[in-house]
Amino acid sequence: MESLLGKNIDELQDVAVAAGLPRYTGKQLAEWLYRKRAESFEEMTNISVKGRQTLANGFAAGRKKPVTEVRSEDGTRKFLFQVGTEYVETVLIPEEERNTLCISTQAGCRMRCAFCMTGTLGFRKHLTAAEMLNQILTVDGMIDGGLTNLVLMGEGEPMDNLDEVLRALNVLTAPWGYGWSPKRITVSSVGVMPGLARFLQESDCHVAISLHNPFHEERAAIMPAEKACPVADIVRMLKKYDFAHQRRLSFEYICWSGMNDTLRHANELVRLLRGLPCRVNLIRFHEGKENGQFTVNNTTLHFPSSEEKQMIWLRDYLTGHGITTTIRRSRGEDILAACGMLVNALKE
Repeated sequence: MESLLGKNIDELQDVAVAAGLPRYTGKQLAEWLYRKRAESFEEMTNISVKGRQTLANGFAAGRKKPVTEVRSEDGTRKFLFQVGTEYVETVLIPEEERNTLCISTQAGCRMRCAFCMTGTLGFRKHLTAAEMLNQILTVDGMIDGGLTNLVLMGEGEPMDNLDEVLRALNVLTAPWGYGWSPKRITVSSVGVMPGLARFLQESDCHVAISLHNPFHEERAAIMPAEKACPVADIVRMLKKYDFAHQRRLSFEYICWSGMNDTLRHANELVRLLRGLPCRVNLIRFHEGKENGQFTVNNTTLHFPSSEEKQMIWLRDYLTGHGITTTIRRSRGEDILAACGMLVNALKE
């Protein structure tokens, strides 16, 4: 049954009229779906009983609770949601004054990054805007204080499912929807350029690019998307946009010992990113159940995580050369909730 969740205000008004209800009922539906987080039509008490029944005969409200949840020793919470016949994971990262939610935009992923556990799932399904929003609205209603920030960095490549991503972001930021500032939302991408260019034109949300290596051939060996969308071309395109004010640009950089944390790589990062207002986030590699070994094209690759002292050196070197750099704190590794570890394997 078609879901009302994910529809914009015009579409909800059209639904109301088609059901024989006043056009203003569409605004009431938006209020119930996005602000009050209604899970059923029965809750929508300012709509007539007959109207609610008519709507229920043709539509679903679109809300579903998570199948299960696990909690990390550090307070991170991971939720498993069913989406059609597939499943996706959503991660809540609570901090002192922030509650950040990391949502999935696809079940699995077809980018095939060699170091990512999610990539071992292959591509399963594009998520609809309703399935993305359900992750957000459900978790937001389950925690004290509500969500403060949202990152689209879970399973999938957002630019590979851009129509539904933009539809979900529209609901989140519109005054008739969730009413969030786009500055509370960050969307990640490996750099799928046609989608990224459109996203930069149609959204004001922050952008995070998964970089991981500044050299074309080395990046292509571990990130197949580099072959069609070289990082040098991505950076040239990004330099055409304004990131000096409210919208932020960051580059995610997983560190591997001797593979991308050397002086040679540091100097190329400085050359590549010079003049671009941005931040580099260094990330410790999470080996997970694969112990850092992944098989790509029948070849076993090993990704040894950088030592902390080398990451500190890299951070200080880049910052000292004008590239603001931080080391991101790892969260939820014990429940396979950290960066690159989402494989729908929740521990009971």
